[in-house]
Amino acid sequence: MEKQWYVVNTYSGHENKVKEKLEMRAESMGMEDYIFRIIVPEEKVIEVKDGVQKEKIKKMFPGYIIVEMIMTDEAWYIVRNTPGVTGFIGSSGKGAKPTPLQPYEVDKILANMGMSRMDVDKELKEGIKVNIIDGPFKGMTGVVDSLDLPNNKINLIVDLFGQETSVEVELSQIQKA
Repeated sequence: MEKQWYVVNTYSGHENKVKEKLEMRAESMGMEDYIFRIIVPEEKVIEVKDGVQKEKIKKMFPGYIIVEMIMTDEAWYIVRNTPGVTGFIGSSGKGAKPTPLQPYEVDKILANMGMSRMDVDKELKEGIKVNIIDGPFKGMTGVVDSLDLPNNKINLIVDLFGQETSVEVELSQIQKA
């Protein structure tokens, strides 16, 4: 079984509380190998009020969080019974397991937040092979040369016309090979 992303419905306005509770439950119940990242999808928006521009962080999907997990009975039970969770999206109820998000759907949500499906802190190191899935170098494989995490950029060594060449891509444009 592999880890996939699922949409979890929460009480509106309680997304961050549910995220914290779910992280604590996963840790206290030893489920870190099944429940990985929990994200409240947010985006920066610029609002103009009385002629003054203000940058605000707005929830992309109020009342929803996304959870990266391996769907086992125990993991499903822990998420489903976390206070503030009303259910999974894509489940018919009656104990049926939900349908995971498609990779392109996850990529779009995470790219809006400057993130990628890859857990950068745990999976990305110098010397790791990655596939480039978007941009001018799409379809190529590269080796991580250096990381620029504050700017969500990564330098890769790719084979370009028989020569090793350094290219810079965004984190959202790669996935683990």
